[in-house]
Amino acid sequence: MISLSLAEIASIVGGQMHDIPDADRTVTGPVVMDSRQVRPGGLFVAFAGERVDGHDFAAGAVEAGAVAVLAARPVGAPAIVVDDVIAALGALARAVVGRLGTKVVALTGSAGKTSTKDLIAQLLQRHGPTVWPEGNLNNEIGLPLTALRADATTRHLVLEMGARGVGHIRYLAELTPPEIGVVLNVGTAHIGEFGGREQIAVAKGELVEALPAHGIAVLNADDPYVRAMAERTKARTVLFGEAESADIRAENVRLSDLGQPAFTLHTPSGCSDVTMRLYGEHHVSNALAAAAVAHELGMPVDEIATALSEAGTLSRWRMEVSERADGVTVVNDAYNANPESMRAALRALVAMGAAAKAKGGRTWAVLGEMAELGEDSLAEHDAVGRLVVRLNVSKLVAVGGREAAWLDMGAKNEGSWGEESVHVSDARAAVDLLRSELQPGDVVLVKASRSVGLERVAAALLGGESVIGAEGGAASR
Repeated sequence: MISLSLAEIASIVGGQMHDIPDADRTVTGPVVMDSRQVRPGGLFVAFAGERVDGHDFAAGAVEAGAVAVLAARPVGAPAIVVDDVIAALGALARAVVGRLGTKVVALTGSAGKTSTKDLIAQLLQRHGPTVWPEGNLNNEIGLPLTALRADATTRHLVLEMGARGVGHIRYLAELTPPEIGVVLNVGTAHIGEFGGREQIAVAKGELVEALPAHGIAVLNADDPYVRAMAERTKARTVLFGEAESADIRAENVRLSDLGQPAFTLHTPSGCSDVTMRLYGEHHVSNALAAAAVAHELGMPVDEIATALSEAGTLSRWRMEVSERADGVTVVNDAYNANPESMRAALRALVAMGAAAKAKGGRTWAVLGEMAELGEDSLAEHDAVGRLVVRLNVSKLVAVGGREAAWLDMGAKNEGSWGEESVHVSDARAAVDLLRSELQPGDVVLVKASRSVGLERVAAALLGGESVIGAEGGAASR
């Protein structure tokens, strides 16, 4: 963060200073909301959450080196007190980004945001200091906290924008006005909250509406909802995808025996071959979006291809592939799930398991609830269960309650399988089942919405005994 005095910050956020002996003292360190992350010279932001109230940790944060606290009430330590801490944090981010003049790249979409953000960051950091969010800090708290990590040396600020309703992305874009806006896709994530795919398109399109006339809208040519957003922006449009009309496109897409994609990258300035380290064909679209951003910012096509070929996973629990000593491969994609990402992960599992199955290994899909699907939940879970069968995945382990039962029901209604589809009540039961039945050469995909916590299953299979609690569980076949 650029240096700002406490008096300047109070003026920006419209706050009152309490217990501050020196209003000219400057904040030079990071702005954080976790007191354990406080560094000397930083600013601690106190939020009152459902389980933890940051105000209770304010004094400790100051003792650890924070210059002051941004708070909703006096805390007995140097503080700037405001009526709305979230709004104040946003105002501070808006002011800092406005002073920096860094290139802001923002992206949104129903699936693939975090993976694409990580790819864009890995490309752009080759051309200068780049700030991007860790994980998926993409809401009205995470986005400004990320933006406030930028300083005068930052050349690129890459931001992920999520939405749970119309107006959310518009607000985020006002905090950190983007010059380049990327829309990946319009799917069914959070469709229960939006009320329909058309409304999701309205919300995602707020990003391109926020772009200035000299900006660039990077749009997915393969998604009709996204492609139509070209009519909603005054910015120049760049299309990516496999369509012939795409400015940045992939040809000769193929998968290795391990399920890693390769393709020929076509750009207006030339072509180059890409062989990715990531797993799953869905990463081709993510890579094209990242390539489009990098190309617009002046990276040569050969350098883009090299960077994409060398890029790895920066965010945890997203297609993390680990092989045990006994030859079992565990794919931890448990950070989140929606129908589109679930289908992509299952196809990646099949590709990864093809060689293993040829040698007698099996593919396992350990799946849980896809949250926030509203009235579409039954149909979507049933469809995923059916897809498991159609893709010839060897085993389905559906973990959890009603939604898991729908997954299991879909598989069995598709014509499965007898013993191949199993419904278990919780993570403990899933681990017990897998430990008793996994064989060398098997490939196991673990995926569900974040609230299910299936990363514990992956961790337990890889030796993390303590990650599963003492709860018991039952399996039904």
